[in-house]
Amino acid sequence: MGTVQTGEIPMNYPLPLQQFAAHVAQRPDANWLHQPLDRIWHSFSWAEVDDHARRIAAGLQHQGFRPGSRIAILARNCAEWFIADLAIMMAGMVSVPIYATAGRNTIEYILRHSGSVAIIVGKLDRRETVEEAIAADVLRIALPYPTVAANEQWRDWLQVFSPLQAIAEPVPGDTMTICYTSGSTGTPKGVVLSYGNFAAASHATIDKLSPQAGDRFLSYLPLAHITERSVLEIVSIAAGIEVYFIESLDTFAEDLLYSRPTCFVSVPRLWTRFQAQILRDMPNKKLQRLLRIPIANKIIASRIRKSMGLDQARLFGSGSAPISPAVLQWFFKLGIPISEGWGMTETTGLSCGNMPFERKHLGTIGLPVECIEMRQAVNGEVLVRGDAVFKEYYLDAEVTAASFTDGWFHTGDLAEIHEGAWKIVGQVKEQFKTGKGKYVAPVPIEALLAGEPTVEQVCVMGSGRKQPIALVVMSEGPESVDDSARRQLNSLLDRVNSQLEPHQRLDHILVCEESWTIENDLLTPTLKLRRNRLEAKYSGLLENTEFSKKILMESGLRQTVEKSATAT
Repeated sequence: MGTVQTGEIPMNYPLPLQQFAAHVAQRPDANWLHQPLDRIWHSFSWAEVDDHARRIAAGLQHQGFRPGSRIAILARNCAEWFIADLAIMMAGMVSVPIYATAGRNTIEYILRHSGSVAIIVGKLDRRETVEEAIAADVLRIALPYPTVAANEQWRDWLQVFSPLQAIAEPVPGDTMTICYTSGSTGTPKGVVLSYGNFAAASHATIDKLSPQAGDRFLSYLPLAHITERSVLEIVSIAAGIEVYFIESLDTFAEDLLYSRPTCFVSVPRLWTRFQAQILRDMPNKKLQRLLRIPIANKIIASRIRKSMGLDQARLFGSGSAPISPAVLQWFFKLGIPISEGWGMTETTGLSCGNMPFERKHLGTIGLPVECIEMRQAVNGEVLVRGDAVFKEYYLDAEVTAASFTDGWFHTGDLAEIHEGAWKIVGQVKEQFKTGKGKYVAPVPIEALLAGEPTVEQVCVMGSGRKQPIALVVMSEGPESVDDSARRQLNSLLDRVNSQLEPHQRLDHILVCEESWTIENDLLTPTLKLRRNRLEAKYSGLLENTEFSKKILMESGLRQTVEKSATAT
């Protein structure tokens, strides 16, 4: 058992490989991982995972890779992702996860910057992009799914190599992984995380989750992201929780219904999509009316949860980005109390959460986990320190040094404290100055707009403008904006502006024709807004043009600007 420090208080945490070995010894034949393949479910017991991981670890050592060698993983979520991660640990090497949706430049940069000697590749969306991005001197190991051409095959290694007997025995300070940030602005940074970081984070998360016998997770958010890696994978190892995987995004709804998770974590955009799907079957006015009827409300709410596959869930979570309190209130009425959580790659996942759920803290991220201390800087920025906080950015001592003050890490997030609970209100770098010289934080305004069920995505911008504006994507597409919808949006605009200071009030709402996605590079792999790219895409339509209407459509706006330019 390793020892790491938090302040002056020594705390003992079992490390991931120790926790995994304990489950293998205590219940070798119990199922842990469940993987669908061509719509048939296959299960892996703890002993089977141990056997496969040891064989892959032997294969890595057979290549001549030394302890500390970096091994990249580029694949969509699957049982083999977990096994590969364990194999890299057992071989004494360092994992480098890469988002399966990453573009060529990102993949090339991470492989080169990390010095990865091999890459384990699996299910991908852009095979040609990946083929071009992997240098010839990086060994390719293919998982048993359609993927890029590879030097070595996972299935062959399971047949050729005997299980590695003497596996690595890391200590808390040893590097376990280098996780590259999603790069919402600028080049991704390599966050060096130790075994002690993950041990502390999983221990603190389990304290919040209070696992129960029979708990189940569904793994579908990117495993390259710290939340899925720390809160789901490493916690499942520590607490022995069964994990189900989705086969593809197309089968998500079916796999959710099959697995019926007891703990379900999502991101704001997916929660709003769930909301839109529910409202397609029943108008919101009718739903809210039924939910006010004592007997009918329980029946309706129960049916909705069952239709979603969440009827057995006891814990619901949301993270990665702020979620509208109005959306949280809407789901609460359906018996879905969503606990909002906050954390970063640099803090090894969950650092603060409204868990166990308290309604009085709805709309906040609750209280810090036990291994993290939080405080505010003078400007409202969140500063953290503790056992789960990373030790350095890989090969970047200058940025590392600039990120800490007296041992406190500067998160870049702005927060307020309400009745002892923390609330994230934006990021320091997101604030913009209007033409009047006033600073505006966009996130609280976006949260107010996102409370409208017909609005799926929203981005507030306004640097240098007289007043801020809001870009929105409608849940039913731009074609849904008829006269009734325009009146509804105008009402929303008036309602939101009535809650804002004069310098924050929105000039107008622009309804965008195109959804913002990872594929068009307007969202990060974790579904955060790429604000700089959204501004670059849309600001040209808005410059030097005055409007009399509050609600504008992108196509109509473009025509207006073109006519104005022609007249000029």
